[in-house]
Amino acid sequence: MSPVSVAIDGPAGAGKSTVAKLVAERLKFLYIDTGAMYRAVAYLCVKENVDCSDTSAVDKLVKEHEFRFEEGRDLGLLVYVDDQDVSAYLRSPDVSERVSLVAALPEVRSRLTQWQRAFAKTHSVVMDGRDIGTVVLPDATVKVFLTANVEERARRRQQEYHERGFDVSLGEIIESMTQRDKLDSERELAPLTSAPDAVHIDSTGKAIDVVVDEIMRLVERAHVR
Repeated sequence: MSPVSVAIDGPAGAGKSTVAKLVAERLKFLYIDTGAMYRAVAYLCVKENVDCSDTSAVDKLVKEHEFRFEEGRDLGLLVYVDDQDVSAYLRSPDVSERVSLVAALPEVRSRLTQWQRAFAKTHSVVMDGRDIGTVVLPDATVKVFLTANVEERARRRQQEYHERGFDVSLGEIIESMTQRDKLDSERELAPLTSAPDAVHIDSTGKAIDVVVDEIMRLVERAHVR
C-alpha cells in the first residue's frame, strides 16, 4: 500500500501540533512538525546572532551547519543541529518571534520542502504547517485547515510558555500572533492559506479529543484505514 498523508494547516496556536500528534498516534503514522524544521533554522539564527530577514546570511548558515530529523519513539520528530538535539529549545519566545521571517525566505522554504516531501514518500504521515495542503503535499489524502480565534490561540500559547518557564503577557502574545498571522498570510512564497479541497475545522471552545475525532472521521471516509 502506498504511503498515506494527512495535511493539517492553520495559523499559530490553532492546536495543529497537539491535534496532529494525537491523530498520528491513533493511525500509527509518523508525525511531522514542519514548523519545528523552520524553528530549527530560527534557533540557529538566534544562537549565531544572524538577522533572520537576511536571505544570504541565513542561507549561508543553513549550508554551514548540519540539520538532521529523526523519528522519535513517540512517532514524533527529533531535531538535531550539528548532532545536538535542539528539540527542547525550539518553542522559546525568541525563536517564535523570528520563525515567520525565516519561513518567508525562498531558499529556506525550498530546502525544507524537499525534506518534508522525502518523509512523505517513505512513510505514512500526519504533517502540520501552513502550506502542507497547498504546496508541500498538494495531493495529500486528507486536508484540514484548523483555526481558532486569536484570543484563544494566544491563551494556549501563553500556557505553553508558562509550562516552559517563560513569562509573557497575554497582550504581548496577541500582538505577536496577529503580526505573525499577517506575515504568514501576506508573504509572496507559500502564504498561509487553505487548500480549496481542505475541510475547515474551528477549534475555538472545542476539546482536543473532539477535534481529533472529527479528523479521524475524515480519514475513515477516505478509506485509508
